[in-house]
Amino acid sequence: MDLDAVRTFVAAADARQFQEAAAELAVTQQAVSKRIAALERNLGVRLFTRTPRGAELTIDGQAFLPHARELLRVAERAADSVRAGRRPLRVDVLTSRSAQSGLMRGFHRVHPDVELDVVMLFDIEAAVAAIRSGAIDASFRAVAMPGRPLPEDIESVRVLDEPLQLLTGPGHLLAGARSVTVAQLAGHRIWMPGVVPGTEWTAYYDELVAEFGLTIEATGPNFGSDALLDTIADTPALATFMGEHTRLIWPADHGLRRIPVTDPTPVYPHSLLWHRDNPHPALATLRAHLTATTSTAVGHDTAGSWMPSWVIP
Repeated sequence: MDLDAVRTFVAAADARQFQEAAAELAVTQQAVSKRIAALERNLGVRLFTRTPRGAELTIDGQAFLPHARELLRVAERAADSVRAGRRPLRVDVLTSRSAQSGLMRGFHRVHPDVELDVVMLFDIEAAVAAIRSGAIDASFRAVAMPGRPLPEDIESVRVLDEPLQLLTGPGHLLAGARSVTVAQLAGHRIWMPGVVPGTEWTAYYDELVAEFGLTIEATGPNFGSDALLDTIADTPALATFMGEHTRLIWPADHGLRRIPVTDPTPVYPHSLLWHRDNPHPALATLRAHLTATTSTAVGHDTAGSWMPSWVIP
């Protein structure tokens, strides 16, 4: 159904004059007559009768009018859902408990008027494809993986360098330490079932292992953070890495320990990615917020820290 014809019908019904409807729509009276005649042919009924006073709705026109108004309202809502500035800002974070999610919660507290859709995509290729297609407006990622530079139309900025901590159960040999050096981790089994080949976090840990001779195991299925915490709590031989800002809750009887890693401290770099031509006004608001609130949390050359050689400054 031609929405211009429906819009013309509603205007004529409200004005009860084709001439006034034409003036309101900035078209000729002949155009109004043609649109309504085409709509009547499409519906198979007459919508108006001409009278000396103008145009009066027929019984069928009166029945169609409320539905015509609803058609126009639905069309406007559909356009708003994709119109920059009128639809929610769509942002990808890795998990709901990650530092990235924390950054978005902070943004929402400061800018509660900005509507948000938060999604969770698996890897950087899916995220970049979604940014380029317009499915999302931005994504938090570690960039750029070896051999996979970002496309020229994708921009990025570092927003947070997150220190890694060692998470152990109460029976682990290092459980009582106030901090551990990277060298002390050599020979200990670090279990990370979420490390999947081809992802940016796997590239990060591959270089960490190569540089410091660590042992990271990714055996077994990834049943999520709750299963990971249960296993670490019950298995003295295993530990895992956890981001300092990752929010986790575990039962008190687990006795888990979060231990800072030093000399150097491995930090995981979080960057915001977006398409250079994205017009959504809230994207600029998000970027300004992150620049203002996380500048001190980005240590590009901080002494005593480590990150992979491929990370973009």
